[in-house]
Amino acid sequence: MTRQENSTLKLENQICFPLYAASRDVIKRYKPYLDDMGLTFTQYITMIVLWEEKTVTVKELGKRLYLDSGTLTPLLKKMEAKGLLTRKRSFEDERNLIVTVTEEGERLKEMADGIPEKILACSEISLEEAVTLRALLLNIIK
Repeated sequence: MTRQENSTLKLENQICFPLYAASRDVIKRYKPYLDDMGLTFTQYITMIVLWEEKTVTVKELGKRLYLDSGTLTPLLKKMEAKGLLTRKRSFEDERNLIVTVTEEGERLKEMADGIPEKILACSEISLEEAVTLRALLLNIIK
């Protein structure tokens, strides 16, 4: 085997490429469902956190979603304009911005019900493989 054939700079030897391609493909599969809800993928994962927590600080939201405030601020403004959430300063510490899901935002949860199962069904991997994959990916991002 020549040095060129064993090069770490060959596309087939990169872990980043299948991660990138898979991420794009999975997000593309969400698009028809999210279009029906009027959400982008980033708005959808934001709503998932809000459906779980109901109220969360912007700092905690960023931490949970691996997003910085430069990405979150315009995202949250758009979602607030759609009536999906409210943003208010904390009474205890005005530096903290509190995000709360609205009734309108909660109604979207019913529309979202079943999306993860539909995505898994079209991915051609088993639930067990999906759980293993998720654990491996979480190890990478940690």
